[in-house]
Amino acid sequence: METESEPYVRLTTLRQLHQVMADMNTARSLADTLQTVADGVVNGLGYELACVNLVRPDGDLVVAALSGNSAAEALITGRVGSRASWDRRLSMGEAWGDLRFIPHTEGWVLDEDDVPQWYTDGPAPRFEDEWHPSDRLFAPMYTPGAGGASCGELLGVVSVDRPRNGRRPGAWGREALQMYAFQAAIAISNARLRANMQRALVRLEREQQALRASEESFRQAFEYAPSGMAIAEMGGDQHGRILRTNDALCRLLGRPASAMRRYAFSDLVHPEDIGTLLRTSAEGGRAELRLGRRDGTYVWVSLRNSVVADAADGPRFLLTHVEDIEERKRRELQLAHRASHDALTGLPNSAELRSRLSARICQRPQSLPVGAAADAMDAAFGQFGEQEQGEYAVGEQPARLPHPSFDAYEAAGHKGHAFDFHAAGGPYDAFDHHVHTVAPEDERDDGTKGLAVLFCDLDGFKSINDRFGHNAGDAVLIEVARRLSRGVRDGDTVARLGGDEFVVLADGLGRADAQDLAVRLRNEIIQPIRVDGRAMRVGASFGIGWAHCGMTADEVLKSADERMYVEKRSRPRQHRRAG
Repeated sequence: METESEPYVRLTTLRQLHQVMADMNTARSLADTLQTVADGVVNGLGYELACVNLVRPDGDLVVAALSGNSAAEALITGRVGSRASWDRRLSMGEAWGDLRFIPHTEGWVLDEDDVPQWYTDGPAPRFEDEWHPSDRLFAPMYTPGAGGASCGELLGVVSVDRPRNGRRPGAWGREALQMYAFQAAIAISNARLRANMQRALVRLEREQQALRASEESFRQAFEYAPSGMAIAEMGGDQHGRILRTNDALCRLLGRPASAMRRYAFSDLVHPEDIGTLLRTSAEGGRAELRLGRRDGTYVWVSLRNSVVADAADGPRFLLTHVEDIEERKRRELQLAHRASHDALTGLPNSAELRSRLSARICQRPQSLPVGAAADAMDAAFGQFGEQEQGEYAVGEQPARLPHPSFDAYEAAGHKGHAFDFHAAGGPYDAFDHHVHTVAPEDERDDGTKGLAVLFCDLDGFKSINDRFGHNAGDAVLIEVARRLSRGVRDGDTVARLGGDEFVVLADGLGRADAQDLAVRLRNEIIQPIRVDGRAMRVGASFGIGWAHCGMTADEVLKSADERMYVEKRSRPRQHRRAG
């Protein structure tokens, strides 16, 4: 850049400057803006190092951003230099317009002051206009004044080092740096304004004094907020009816402001989240729920309510802040799925299996005195009958509307809810709503229906791994998982415990039902599996255990595992595989 004369500036250079200016003015926060200013000097103006020193409220300057040298960034970022030392630097050396150049012949006196600085090595200059490693060049940034002049207060200083062409900047390079510092001051001022607006929104949420502020200030904070905002009725027959929305909320929901005024938030919220919404209709309430878009889909939002109070009549309106958290929810769901499911087969893993099994059994022993059991059931149903009636009749479930971030998992073949969260309780707290899990008393089928735990171990799987490799073994495991999932009912759980071991949880089965299920699943597994053109077969040994209250999940799995080994040893080795 420095070899270009003003009439012959290359179009590439102008494009670089345009790009760094655009990046600087589109940064999302003050910190991003400061870093973009430093990066723009390196990427667009041809310097190897750039540092942004920002004036603090106490007048001193702090190193807020540095670009071009990670070691220097770690060394001096966040360090502070006094205002007196900076004033001294900005009054020394040569004045290049608003820039200040301090040659190495004068700058040695600054080596011991308190301004954070880095030192670069290099040979002594051979020419008069060659850059010396100890040269210093500063570009002060002032708040814009009238007519675009930079005559306001000092915002900060951009210090640069080591031009890439090795020479001191010429007329064009000096003017470009000065113009860049002027635009950087505007961008930093705007970023501070945006940060102040965000802090004002937080204050509006926490305080109940919004209506005492001037109408114009409130209008600007409301209309130009980067996230959704709404004002709604509070109390009375029209409680929750939307009175006013900003453009951000209209864009988020795909509805015009005129249409939004016909709704209350209860009309827009997902049916499963209506209870959450009602619990947040108080001062300071906040919740994460789904709101309906015009196209029929739902978007996850963080909703926060503040009360706009009237000095005479008390609370009158709800100020609602709506933030789009769809992407965060999607990431949370993906992370939770990875933590609770096997990466190879997509089945629930060992931890998720134990969680689901523990949710069905409590610590109360299975055998209870008849009178105690009856009293416990009467107490549970009596407490249930005294509760307030919800939005749905007994036995009715709220309609499940489509949602892209959750339906994708069910479309992939997962049965039931991907995740079940259960509140922890004491040993006997489960009597409030818990239906106790029982097991058949003996080996005959007495008609008792219980929670069957089928422990499956593949026979002959190791030989497939040894002969054909782990890729073939993985393909066999995936196919076995698919066949097991296909052979159970909706609501049953098929999990991979690890290696070639699988577990099936099937509720509401008698002994004969569980044995029939094991036979059906074994017949599915022993069918040939084609992998890379080869037909492979594995066998399966099943052990059937029964879960009942009073047992732990590990005890249930151990019981099924032991029965599986008994069943495996009861068959001759040559009959353990399918062929």
